Amino acid sequence: MDESREIRNALDWQPARSRPDGKRPDQHGPDQRFSDIRYETAEGIAKITIARPEVRNAFRPLTTRELITAFDAARDDPEVGVILLTGEGSLAFSSGGDQGVRGDDGYVDEHGIGRLNVLDLQLQIRRLPKPVVAMVAGYAIGGGHVLHLCCDLTIAADNARFGQTGPRVGSFDGGYGIGLLARQIGEKRAKEVWFLCRQYDAQTALSWGLVNAVVPLEELEEESVRWAKEMLTHSPLALRLLKSGYHAGVDGLAGVQQLAGDATLLYYMTEEAQEGRDAYVEKRPPDFSR
Repeated sequence: MDESREIRNALDWQPARSRPDGKRPDQHGPDQRFSDIRYETAEGIAKITIARPEVRNAFRPLTTRELITAFDAARDDPEVGVILLTGEGSLAFSSGGDQGVRGDDGYVDEHGIGRLNVLDLQLQIRRLPKPVVAMVAGYAIGGGHVLHLCCDLTIAADNARFGQTGPRVGSFDGGYGIGLLARQIGEKRAKEVWFLCRQYDAQTALSWGLVNAVVPLEELEEESVRWAKEMLTHSPLALRLLKSGYHAGVDGLAGVQQLAGDATLLYYMTEEAQEGRDAYVEKRPPDFSR
């Protein structure tokens, strides 16, 4: 893979300093900042970067905890409307779980406990009420491939490589890893990807419907930001309901719960719901005839 090409910055990204609750989004404890990722914002867009290029942006339990914290911050920030998820550099989006810390009962954290908290991250991306765009350069392999599947859209560089490695290294993802892939490219293709553990280039991924667009590596961020800015011109509530409505038909009762929760928020905005609330607070019978 050509290491001389670089992705051009499209925006003046700034490290996010605060959340609506006043805490830094990159703070897990007193004076502790992210070590495995970066969280930056610009012009209504959040960019979350897996920053472990020395292991092709593989994730360990600390990485996924930090990603969850960053996505929480993006969700809670009213100035953020779209999130980009990417990997450091041009060689890898993510190569999945870091096999160097994989133990007998999961990926071992700094306390010696086996974890598989990437499952929580997958659910979070699916349920986050804002569009999440995977910005993929280089390898999106294994668990990194599943992360891009969980994102709402994928913009790929022309050097992107996609694939699964689970059966080759004694692992598999029988949830979103196979289910979303089959829905996106068909059952036969999905089984091919998982059973053969081959890698596929960006143009093949595009022809299969696995990604939304392929652009030259240098233009990857520019194109991803272009898509994000276009979404920012649209109704955020409509985008939220479209996302939860789509997932209601895919994620079973959990998806229905998310859609129903969004419907509840809309209902809270009605005079009827507000009358019920006010009557309770004022200790009087509600008048729903109004």
